[in-house]
Amino acid sequence: MQLKIGYQELVAQAMAEVDTLSLAEAKLILGDEGTVFVDIRDIRELEREGMISGAIHAPRGMLEFWVDPESPYYKPIFGGGKRLVLYCASAWRSALAAQTLQKMGFPGICHLEGGFGAWKKAELPVAQKQPKP
Repeated sequence: MQLKIGYQELVAQAMAEVDTLSLAEAKLILGDEGTVFVDIRDIRELEREGMISGAIHAPRGMLEFWVDPESPYYKPIFGGGKRLVLYCASAWRSALAAQTLQKMGFPGICHLEGGFGAWKKAELPVAQKQPKP
């Protein structure tokens, strides 16, 4: 089967359309009351590798439902007008997710350059995610 467009082109298009926050910029706003860091990785990744200190978890598969006030799955954390910094492992999923939320009209959306892998490599604050019992 020949695909019309592959993942690399999708990610490149998303990267060109969304705001990307450098690690230095992200470090400066970590803990800012007007910003929410959103980890969109799978729960197993969080349990295995940790997450950015103070971030919330919103699985990629549920993100659009959690941000939309019309959805039965809506989460109020997304309705406060705060800037959202999405991140995943390497910034591919977060670029696609930020692009989608931007298309939905969500304001103040960006994603983290290099993702959690770059964050961890730079030895920035990481918290351990505790598995649910």
